[in-house]
Amino acid sequence: MDDRKLERIAELLAERNTIDAEIATIVQRPMTAGHLGEWIAARIFDIELEASATNAAFDGRFRAGPLQGRTVNVKWYLKQEGLLDLSASATPDHYLVLAGPRAAAESSRGGTRPWCVRGVFLFDARRLRDEQHARGVRAGTASSVLRRQWDEAEIYPHGRNPLLPVSPDQVEMLELLAG
Repeated sequence: MDDRKLERIAELLAERNTIDAEIATIVQRPMTAGHLGEWIAARIFDIELEASATNAAFDGRFRAGPLQGRTVNVKWYLKQEGLLDLSASATPDHYLVLAGPRAAAESSRGGTRPWCVRGVFLFDARRLRDEQHARGVRAGTASSVLRRQWDEAEIYPHGRNPLLPVSPDQVEMLELLAG
């Protein structure tokens, strides 16, 4: 039995654990896409995160700007596959989605999920819920969202959604994460 691949995986995991520990020290939460996405969104979009990471329905509130005081549920998907985890019980005012490269929802065999942000989307949660209900799509994990809805919600790199204009400073910060 050849264990070279397993040995290499063990080495890579040790490196990753070191990196994840450093990130966790900075964000003060375990290193996951959810926690890191919330931390990034809070810095770029001036969101006051809830003290508890297990708050039902929303992660925080916008502190300033046109959405000041509005609740937001932040998601970070390493690929934008047209799917969104929607709260079935309580609804925030908005979903703010950081997404990696656009890809079809298909088998992950042989693929990668790069840690990057290539697009940012702001959904009005109630409008989305109503549109999903009209289409017969239930809220929950991996709810299918139409391409048209993603396009209308896009705030970066194309500012199609006027609800949250992205400033040049915010564009600069997002470009740091483009990978």
